[in-house]
Amino acid sequence: MFVYDKAHDLAKEIQQSDDYQEYAKLKKLVTADEQTKSLLSDYKKLQLEAQASMLSGGEPNEETMDKLKKLGEVLQFKPEVSAYFAAEYKFQTMISDVYKIIGDACDLGLDFLKE
Repeated sequence: MFVYDKAHDLAKEIQQSDDYQEYAKLKKLVTADEQTKSLLSDYKKLQLEAQASMLSGGEPNEETMDKLKKLGEVLQFKPEVSAYFAAEYKFQTMISDVYKIIGDACDLGLDFLKE
C-alpha cells in the first residue's frame, strides 16, 4: 500500500538523519558503561513517574522530584551524558514535529501540542 511505503521511506530518512545518527552514537556510548546505563534507566523511570503524576492531574511527590534532581545532577557531570541528553532532546523534537505535521494533515486534534 502506498501510504505504508511512504511511512517506511520516512523511517529510513529518519534513521539516516544527522539528528538520529548523533543520538544513536551517543546512546551507544553512554549505555556501554553499565553504571551509567543503570543511572540513566533510573532517571528515565523517575521522569516517567513524575510525568504520569502530572498527566493524572496531580503533582509528583517531593521524594520523586528530589531523586530526579539529584540523579540529574550526577549524570550532568559526565560530558557524554550531557551531550546524549542534548541529542535526545533534538531527536525527540524532530519526531514530535513529524507527528504534529501528520496530525495536522489528518485533523487529529493535536492543538494541545502547541502549548
